[in-house]
Amino acid sequence: MTKKSSQKIAQKNLKLRDQLWPKITDEMLWNRKNKKGFTTIPRTLPHFFRIMDDLSSGQPLSATYFVLWCRAFDEHVVTISNPRDFAFESGFSGQRAEQTWRGRMKKLKELGFILAAEGASGEFNYVLILNPYYVVKELKDQISHARYNTLIERSQNIGADDLLE
Repeated sequence: MTKKSSQKIAQKNLKLRDQLWPKITDEMLWNRKNKKGFTTIPRTLPHFFRIMDDLSSGQPLSATYFVLWCRAFDEHVVTISNPRDFAFESGFSGQRAEQTWRGRMKKLKELGFILAAEGASGEFNYVLILNPYYVVKELKDQISHARYNTLIERSQNIGADDLLE
C-alpha cells in the first residue's frame, strides 16, 4: 500500500468516525503513533491464532503466542527472565501455571512459530518469533483447506504477498 492510498483510507475513516461518533476525542482512543508501549501486528493475526489453535490438539496456543508478540520489538527477540509472569499473562494460574505455559511454548516451538535458546530462566529464556506467514506456508498440508484459503483471501485483501508461491 502506498503512502498516498493509506492517507486516503485514514481520511475516509476519520470522516466516518466523526460522523458516527462526534463526541469522541483523540484522548479517548489508542493511537500507536502517540503512545509508548505498542507493537505492530499482522492484520491477519486472528487467522494465525485459529490455525495454531487448530493444530494444538485442544490446547490453545494463541494466548501464549500473543503474549510473546506483545513483548517483542522489531527484532522479534523476547527475553524471558520470569516465566511465571508470562504464564500469568497467557491465562495460566495456580501450581501448574508455569508447567502448562512451558507445554504451550514447546508446542509453538514444535510447530515452528518460535525458536528458543536456554538461559538462566530455563529452556525458553530467549525466544525468536518467526514470520507466521512463513510458518503457515511450511505447515500448509496440516491446515484445513477452508482455514488456509480464508487466510489467503484476507492476505490478498490487505495486500500481503507473503503466501504467494
